[in-house]
Amino acid sequence: MSAPDAPRRGRIRRGLLIAIGSSLVVATLVVAWIGFGQVFAALARIGWRGLAVLAAWSVLPIALLGSAWFCLEKPWRAADWGRYVWARMVRDASGELLPFSHVGGFFIGARAATLQGLSAPWAFASTVVDVTAELVAQIGFTAVGVILLLTRLDAGSARDGLVGASLAGLAITAVAAAAFIGLQRRGMGLILALARRFLPAAAAGAAETGAMIADLHARPARFSLAVGAHLAAWIASALGPWLALRAAGIEIGPLAIVGLESLVMAVRSAAFVAPMGIGVQEASYALLGPLFGLGPEVALAVSLIKRARDILIGLPVLFVWQGLEGRRLIARRG
Repeated sequence: MSAPDAPRRGRIRRGLLIAIGSSLVVATLVVAWIGFGQVFAALARIGWRGLAVLAAWSVLPIALLGSAWFCLEKPWRAADWGRYVWARMVRDASGELLPFSHVGGFFIGARAATLQGLSAPWAFASTVVDVTAELVAQIGFTAVGVILLLTRLDAGSARDGLVGASLAGLAITAVAAAAFIGLQRRGMGLILALARRFLPAAAAGAAETGAMIADLHARPARFSLAVGAHLAAWIASALGPWLALRAAGIEIGPLAIVGLESLVMAVRSAAFVAPMGIGVQEASYALLGPLFGLGPEVALAVSLIKRARDILIGLPVLFVWQGLEGRRLIARRG
């Protein structure tokens, strides 16, 4: 580490610790506002059975997410499908469990793909376009949530405020998607700067990476397939909490939980800089849950069960990924 880099990295660490600490305070305040006893009672009601159902169901959205990434490959090689699924699992596990935003998870997922034999330029280029496809799919998913919210609210100032906020969020997501696509088409400076830190091999072949991204955007059929797979994954993921609640004997319609999940995920995406979405996710569930017929304590319990699911699945994934990284490092030194 060079001398000028040390103070900068120290500031980054301090900023990260402050962000995590602030997020934990927000999450704790949300639980306290609802009532620790009520939240823990709701959590106990969902229990291990609900967690097991949610974890088992997660196989489907994980497969769909890996398939969406795989859709971008040309030509399709059946043997590569599992590589994309695994790399996507690493991407999500790092974004949910490691102390930085989802942006870092994107690059770690691309790095995991290179450990599976994919070239660094392709892993990085396809990750960028896959993230774009997911963002486009989320616009449709969020629109579904806004429509479902409209059907549940009575006329009045509160309704108008929520509708306005929802539409504003949808517009921001659409603008962000358009800006991200424009960034890919006009210049990759910022993205490549991040890649130099997390995936230097891809940044070293910047011209090749840029050409691959342009080629991927020139194949709308593949991109559309990826968007469709991502939309299916969003919906499948939303149905997981519904099944967990059903297993616990808590009645709520599937459309209601889809609407709730779509808006909570939209808020989390907008606050992507929050480490692990701590605080943001909890507050979103507590505030939006009652609008879809779910008590705030049960909605917050759903958030906590989802975090438990992420730990149950994500920790083994990260341990295996670190083992593969270590093996590659040993091979290089040997």
